[in-house]
Amino acid sequence: MGKDLAERFEAARLVFEEADEALGFRLSNLCFEGPAEDLQLTENTQPAILTVSVAAWRALREANFPPASFVAGHSLGEYSALVAAGSISLADAVRTVRARGRYMQEAVPVGTGAMAAIIGGDLTEIQRICNDAAGEDICSLANLNSPNQVVIAGNAGAVDRAIELLKDVAKRVVKLNVSAPFHCALMKPAQERLAINLDEIKFENARVPVVTNADAKVTTEAAALRDALYRQVSAPVRWSESMELLIGKGIGTFIEVGPGKVLTGLMRQISREVTCLNVEDTASLESVKTRLDERM
Repeated sequence: MGKDLAERFEAARLVFEEADEALGFRLSNLCFEGPAEDLQLTENTQPAILTVSVAAWRALREANFPPASFVAGHSLGEYSALVAAGSISLADAVRTVRARGRYMQEAVPVGTGAMAAIIGGDLTEIQRICNDAAGEDICSLANLNSPNQVVIAGNAGAVDRAIELLKDVAKRVVKLNVSAPFHCALMKPAQERLAINLDEIKFENARVPVVTNADAKVTTEAAALRDALYRQVSAPVRWSESMELLIGKGIGTFIEVGPGKVLTGLMRQISREVTCLNVEDTASLESVKTRLDERM
């Protein structure tokens, strides 16, 4: 993950060196060589995805891509967006997300929380069912990913009850294999612990406008960006609204930067009127550059 970018682009190589120094261990080796079971530990996964995403972003800059008009990131990706926008440093970001991963994992004992993806179904009805299923527990919207996909999170029993009820109103319901119930009130302990880390790092006003997860609004203000990172730990990720906001502002080309194509797939559900491309390695970067050059 990210190895060929580091070999091809000096800017990407320097990102991995900076992350290694900030963390005090060779995250780069973990990304490039594994083992997978270590990379999949959430306190390693979060800084690894962040580092590869920033490496791809800086490779884009080295390859003279046009500057971005806006940036946004889904959950963890919001940190990558803030690094790209010049609001926080990469070193601060990787240290913070490593702690974030640990806090989120420790917030809820393993097996007591759950998440489920809901494909199809009316959002208001999904919300009502979550409320009914919760009882004295927690069951709430966690990711508003697209008009066709919502993720719920909460106590395992409440989520299981919601799954049974949602089978009658949704096209498909899939319980997710996750280590914790992210973006719900059960993450409050993690949120409070993370507040200390966020207060210790320097935030600058963003040089590129950022669309935040918690509000689906645009801001460049340092204090607002810090607060958004704090609140998003236990708040739903309002991704679909965020993308619709940008489309409404006339943005016609979106580039997903970092490992995978999940957001590219979600954009196809949000709008087929825009172009959505992804850059995760040298081959995809060259492909995107060729497509953009042909349009200019």
